[in-house]
Amino acid sequence: MRLSDLVSSLDMTIFPIVGLVIFFAVFTAVTIRAMRVGKDESRRCAALPLDDGDGAATLEKNHA
Repeated sequence: MRLSDLVSSLDMTIFPIVGLVIFFAVFTAVTIRAMRVGKDESRRCAALPLDDGDGAATLEKNHA
């Protein structure tokens, strides 16, 4: 039996379904995480591009 015969006999319809389920699970997790972010953390993240200081020092100062 050749490899091409083996591959052609496989039922590959499950792979797109598995990919869709994985995508939906990750999308749902990211959406829930984004919705649970607090107002303070949201403001801090929004100000990061405008911050001239060290990012690590800013994080330590805000969480201390």
